[in-house]
This record gives sequence, structure tokens and C-alpha cells, in this order.
Amino acid sequence: MSLDDLYREIILDHYRQPHNFGSLAGATATTHLKNPSCGDEIDLELRVNNGRIEAAAFRGQGCSISQASASMMTDAIRGKTIPEVREILAAFRRLMHGNDPQMDLGDLEALAGVARFPVRIKCALLPWEALEKSLRPADGPAGK
Repeated sequence: MSLDDLYREIILDHYRQPHNFGSLAGATATTHLKNPSCGDEIDLELRVNNGRIEAAAFRGQGCSISQASASMMTDAIRGKTIPEVREILAAFRRLMHGNDPQMDLGDLEALAGVARFPVRIKCALLPWEALEKSLRPADGPAGK
């Protein structure tokens, strides 16, 4: 099996059996985003406590890339502090633009091939944009 085949299988597995799919009891942040150009939608719910992501869940519909990205993202951020999550977010953005993420992103690296298809980058980034929007209140009113 080639690396491309392995990555394709990881993406399809997260799409067919998404992790953390559904509603989240006690969510402290909820964000809904839609990509009007393709119809992908996501509702992201986070439970943040003392600056740490205790839990994350999503609901949505869309292509395999957006849904797999959301599944992998919720796995990657669970248990992390807000600064750690911001580092992962920045690394994933680098990956989506064809650059070295400068950190191990685990399953998320399966999405590296998306960088070769500019129209699909928005699909992969949609859950991450919801995450970024959801984290704004966690930084406080001054955005710090």
C-alpha cells in the first residue's frame, strides 16, 4: 500500500466513522459555519475549562475532506490548552498551504495532499475556522 493509499484510507475512515460527532453536553462555545461555494456546513461545540479544551464535538454535512478534517481536529485538540490549540491550528494552516507544519500532526497529516487542490483547501479549513471563531471568547474581551 502506498502512502497516498494509506492517507486516503485514513480520510475515508474519519468520514465514514467520524470521531466526536454529535452534540456536546455543557458546551461553553458553539459556532456554526457554512462554505457557500460548496455547501459544507459545520456546527462545532467546545467545552473549555480553565483554559483547556475538555471536550469537542461537531455536527455537519459536506464532503469527505471537511468531515474528516473536523473528526481529526476534534481528536487533536481534546485535552489541549488554548495556546497549544493555537499552535496546532497554525501548523495545520501551514500544512494546507503546502508548507512544513513544523510539528507532528498525527492523522491530520493525511490531509497534506489537499494542498495540491486549492478549491479543496477551504473544505479542510472550514472546521478550523469554526475552531478559531469559537476560541475568541476564551481569550477574554481584549482578545488576549
